[in-house]
Amino acid sequence: MPTILHISDLHFGPPYMAEVGDALATTATTLAPDLIVASGDFTQRAKRQQFADARVFLDRLPDVPIICTPGNHDVPLYRIWERLSRPHELYCKHIEHHLDHALHFEGVSVVSLDSTAPRRSISNGRIKLGQLEFCERAFSESPPGNLRILTAHHHFAPAPDYERDQVMPKARRALDRLVGMRVDLILGGHLHRAYIGNSLDVYRGADPEHGIIIVQSGTSTSRRGRGREREKNTMNLLYLDRNMIDITHFLYFDEPHRFEPVSRHRFPRPGHPFVEIGDR
Repeated sequence: MPTILHISDLHFGPPYMAEVGDALATTATTLAPDLIVASGDFTQRAKRQQFADARVFLDRLPDVPIICTPGNHDVPLYRIWERLSRPHELYCKHIEHHLDHALHFEGVSVVSLDSTAPRRSISNGRIKLGQLEFCERAFSESPPGNLRILTAHHHFAPAPDYERDQVMPKARRALDRLVGMRVDLILGGHLHRAYIGNSLDVYRGADPEHGIIIVQSGTSTSRRGRGREREKNTMNLLYLDRNMIDITHFLYFDEPHRFEPVSRHRFPRPGHPFVEIGDR
């Protein structure tokens, strides 16, 4: 089963911190993941040079498949005609050609959905019914036994703290559909602080016996961290095996100028309801 590096909210432009980006690239090489998920906001203002810089950074990461999804900062905000007529043109040119796409990898199937809504909801995002149908088709092609992972920039469930974030419109509808597809994990960003838990923490759902493990990354390379991660940078490393999902949360430290693990979260893989003593 693969190891997945999860980063988010790089924000190339004025908020990007080059020294943190260097540390992230170095740490990523050391960790040697099999797969990388980058969950949106590659730029601060969707400018051509910001996308070009983000592409250079992505090319510095280990030479493994990278699953990308756009964030709300990756569509023009103030260039209104461009936002309405061709909002993802620069993103598709520099980062990823497809907005909704799927990858079936050894042991995992990852579906990436574009949660940006340039014409309707600039900040909070949206997942459309057609995208859920795409997701359903993609997972129906998943090899038996593969872990099912969804990534989108915006969050389906709020972090259970005091920041009071608004989730996407009709997020609960989407969660119910995703539970029905037996999605195991959702990886996202946008909150600029980490949250690692379960959808049942905040929403009982239509099927309260089955939740989805939710893994949010804070901002990995910008100074825009919020809440308990104010002016901090984080990322996650996921170890997947036959029985367990093991998530290590990393925080950047100025000294010794690198990302270090600060917490670990362990979940039984769906279908294995208990954490076995002695499991890694």
